[in-house]
Amino acid sequence: MSLRSYMDSIAPHFEKGGKLEALFPAYEAIDTALYTPGHVTAGASHVRDGLDLKRIMMTVWLCAWIPALVGSYFVGLQANEAMQASGLTAIEGWRGVFLNPMLSFDPNSWVDCLIHGLGYFLPLYVVVFAAGVLFEIWFASVRGHEVNEGYFVTSILYTLTLPAGIPLWMAIIGIIFGVVIAKEVFGGTGKNFLNPALTGRAFLYFAYPAAMSGDTIWVAVDGVTQATPLGNAAQGLDYGVDMVSAFIGNMPGTIGGESILAILLAATILIATRIASWRIMLGCVIGLVATVSLFNVIDSTNPMFGMSPLWHLLIGGFAFGAVFMATDPVSAAHTNTGRLIYGILIGLMCALIRVVNPAFPEGMMLAILFGNLFAPLIDNFVVQSNIKRRLARG
Repeated sequence: MSLRSYMDSIAPHFEKGGKLEALFPAYEAIDTALYTPGHVTAGASHVRDGLDLKRIMMTVWLCAWIPALVGSYFVGLQANEAMQASGLTAIEGWRGVFLNPMLSFDPNSWVDCLIHGLGYFLPLYVVVFAAGVLFEIWFASVRGHEVNEGYFVTSILYTLTLPAGIPLWMAIIGIIFGVVIAKEVFGGTGKNFLNPALTGRAFLYFAYPAAMSGDTIWVAVDGVTQATPLGNAAQGLDYGVDMVSAFIGNMPGTIGGESILAILLAATILIATRIASWRIMLGCVIGLVATVSLFNVIDSTNPMFGMSPLWHLLIGGFAFGAVFMATDPVSAAHTNTGRLIYGILIGLMCALIRVVNPAFPEGMMLAILFGNLFAPLIDNFVVQSNIKRRLARG
């Protein structure tokens, strides 16, 4: 019996009236992840389109693996360099059980670096995915709505915004908060007004600040301290990285948010397939560059006022946020003009938070959540403006 035949044979148990009716969202989630749904529009007229939610989400998910793999390599490289410099020969904790027999911890071996980095990323991603999908299916079963492929994207983007050495239990708490509070309580995918991945990360940032900021968390080796370039900039220190290294992603930071090269490659695919809005990305860049350029002409003792727009684009999570987070099709603006305005607002807020409030040297996470709150209002103004203009034309 084929897998398709087996899924069809057990379907009646999960449908209305079946003994496992309460678990229908779990069955549907597995079925739609494996096969294209067979449902069609029942109305008299509809648009037939080969690009559905499943293909959109899976394309974004696959694109997210580009910065994930590149970021994992640099996580491993920095860890291997730190271990070599400190004379360490083994990984402490549970990761060492799996990785020690496989590695020589050679920073000159890209294989060693990639495997070492994946040893941090993959276990983190697995537990995040398992915990989040469990709670999503649970809430969907209770509330009677479907589970779709959106969580594939939420889980990987959330994981890529974390430091590599974060405790697994902490990452689990964050994703549960993001899924439940930012998504499921509003009815699931398509009804949330905040980005669930960023909401989960914001919760961790404020609930466990010592594990989400500072100098001790960015290199995945215990006892090694190294600040991010933005952290150094906020204190008026040398950034600790040149522009080439910043562009390729060889600097301390989150797992997948540092390589501009990898993010630009993913952005090219997402724009070419018309899955992500180039207007939002462009708006983010315009908002950031314009605001930072204005700050550059202001004389201030705050060192962030003197940071050039190019450095703002290269370091920190701005590029990752603009490409993957701000373009979330649910929580972003939906009109073309609104998308540009929405992106500009995010870029402006990111610059304000980074420069004016050095206590938050990153800024992009809070800027996107702020933009999410205003997205419906922006769309409403755009629609009302279009209506007034058409009425004026008669």
